[in-house]
Amino acid sequence: MYNDFITLEMLATFAGLVTAVTLIVQFSKTIIKNRFGDAAVRLYTFIVALILTFVFARSGLGIEGILLTIINAIIVSIASMGGYEVIMDPKAEKQKM
Repeated sequence: MYNDFITLEMLATFAGLVTAVTLIVQFSKTIIKNRFGDAAVRLYTFIVALILTFVFARSGLGIEGILLTIINAIIVSIASMGGYEVIMDPKAEKQKM
């Protein structure tokens, strides 16, 4: 059984980053959504993923490392948004009004 909720080692992994981004965004999404609308939530998710990826899972030094870290943040944000959709609406039964 695990004694820690989230560790630094966990945040350095893909699954850890996706989990952290999902939790942070879902916890604070209402504030962003009410103030800026639905489209801003995707940008907000990317910004959170970018910050966490740069802090906990930076990929090398120089311009190559920066670009790779940005690409990894894009992947983390897409996985975070997709993971939430799969869990909350597994049959994709959304209705647009």
